[in-house]
Amino acid sequence: MYGNRFYHETTRRYVALFGTLFNDIQITRKDNSGNDVQTMLVPINYAPMEKLLARLEQDPSLLDTPAITLPRMSFEITGMTYNPERKLTSLTRQIKDVADANVLANLYTPAPYDIDFELNIMTKYNEDGTKILEQILPFFKPDVTVSAKLIDELDLFLDIPVVLTSATVEDTYEGAFEERRALIWTLTFVLKGYFFGPVTDRKVIKFVEVNTYAGIENPEPGNTITIQPGMTEAGVGTTDINETVPFADISKDDDWKYIVQSVENV
Repeated sequence: MYGNRFYHETTRRYVALFGTLFNDIQITRKDNSGNDVQTMLVPINYAPMEKLLARLEQDPSLLDTPAITLPRMSFEITGMTYNPERKLTSLTRQIKDVADANVLANLYTPAPYDIDFELNIMTKYNEDGTKILEQILPFFKPDVTVSAKLIDELDLFLDIPVVLTSATVEDTYEGAFEERRALIWTLTFVLKGYFFGPVTDRKVIKFVEVNTYAGIENPEPGNTITIQPGMTEAGVGTTDINETVPFADISKDDDWKYIVQSVENV
């Protein structure tokens, strides 16, 4: 768009960030004496829950096969909404040095979007579902903030809040109640993210000239003010215009000082 081709992998990073929040949940099953008999890592993947349910409907025996062992979790993006309340001024920029001494990397303020995620917890037993749920809910009050690297070129990290908005449960089965297939907990979240435009190169401004005027109706010429960097041939910063090398020969990484001159216009 607008002649710029860029891709920051922002959506992919948000998906990875969200999934990582829940990728190490474990549950333990006990026998009648209260002894631990089995510890399971609950797998998670990016997929709609309807896809898993469709597989079960087509072949109920999958419930007991390793391919769809329960409990398990899945998540997906369900929508995105622009949030004007988090919008910053359009002139705000991120700037960073690059290899070229006369160029700076430039990135304008991002567009704030609320990204809706849905996390589904699918279990065969009700107790498994509550064990998983109780490892998630205490950390969302109602949000968790995660630091994420979003722009590689600027090494830019942002704090991204993930807000839990609701939790519901559904008992999915066919036939008699004793033939229960699965319990599904559905948790909905809002990730308060940003989408950035292209990173562009901007030349370093080394010389500024401003003309001032006095009066409103019939302005009189005032002063001409110039600002430039100053550095001696020895590489030492100076504020004396007579000691400095040409400003074009001074890079942003050199040891320089501001030279400010004001000349009255006649």
